[in-house]
Parts: sequence; C-alpha cells; structure tokens
Amino acid sequence: MVDTDTGDYHAVSNDQNLNAAQGAGIQSAEIVSRQGVEAVITGHCGPKAFRTLSVAGIKLFTGADGTVADTLERFKKGMLTEAEEADVEGHWL
Repeated sequence: MVDTDTGDYHAVSNDQNLNAAQGAGIQSAEIVSRQGVEAVITGHCGPKAFRTLSVAGIKLFTGADGTVADTLERFKKGMLTEAEEADVEGHWL
C-alpha cells in the first residue's frame, strides 16, 4: 500500500491466498478494501475481484508492469487507464 501524497508505504500479508483453489481474488480485494485504499494498480484482474473492488468504490487500473516506482510515477502523471471490466476470465464461470 502506497500513500501517493507522502510516499509512505507498508506491506499487507496476503499469504492465506497463495494456495487458494478459488476465491483468492475476492479475498485479496476484501483485504485491500479494509485498508481504505482508493485505487488498485495490478497486472490483471478477474471478474469476481473486479466486482468486489467496484462495489467497494475502489478504482482499478490494470496492465501494470515494470517496477513499483515506475508504475506509481505513471499513475501520478495520469498515464494509466482505469479498467472498466475484468481483463482475464474467472476460473469457475
């Protein structure tokens, strides 16, 4: 988690989802939501996590690659596009 105003950051454990057969995206989205974030930047997002984030009012930006610092800089400059839908299929649709 990064505060884009101050540059402060902290890690949040997501270990419980490492071996999840399903539901990892939803659980991860719920963890993020409880942290009070306003936006998520990620490489990809499935439909269930997308819905969970959307319902929580959290903006989603997909297609992230490179370093965290580079991606954060692109975000601050408005160079990332907000996702309008999931960009990968769910496992159990």
